[in-house]
Amino acid sequence: MNSLRLVYRNIFVETILLSAVFIQMVSGIKLVIQNRKKAISKFEKLRIYTGLYLAFFFIVHIGVVMIGRTVFNLDTNIYFGAAGLNIFPLNLFFIPYYSVAMMAFFSHLASIHNKKIKNRICGLTPKNQSIAIILFGAFLMLFIIYGLTNRFNGMLIPIQYNLI
Repeated sequence: MNSLRLVYRNIFVETILLSAVFIQMVSGIKLVIQNRKKAISKFEKLRIYTGLYLAFFFIVHIGVVMIGRTVFNLDTNIYFGAAGLNIFPLNLFFIPYYSVAMMAFFSHLASIHNKKIKNRICGLTPKNQSIAIILFGAFLMLFIIYGLTNRFNGMLIPIQYNLI
């Protein structure tokens, strides 16, 4: 992570990354406005709702990371992310927040897959492939949340991340 930070925290690269996220959010919201009444299938509606949640997630996530870095002078590493999952009452917000974000990502991906793919793969219809993507996302989400909560794996969060 420290090696990659030399690249992605470069002011030029970071500006490009943040601009890309902003453009993705704005273009996604424009698509929601254009297509919300045309959404008929469950996967089309899923794509709209998950896209909106991902836009919300990115706004909050980027804001919190920037505040953590600039206001609290914290290293926004794995401990920064895990602290919210382990400190009461923050965990009442952050466990569902991260869980829904991961599910929204995989559900959004699955809904796009369902729209674009028309072939059977391994005997599965595009709909069943999309359901498999969502189920994989649910498994991965549970695995990650389980792994980042110190009640279960003994991860010790450094004291400087306990802001409450």
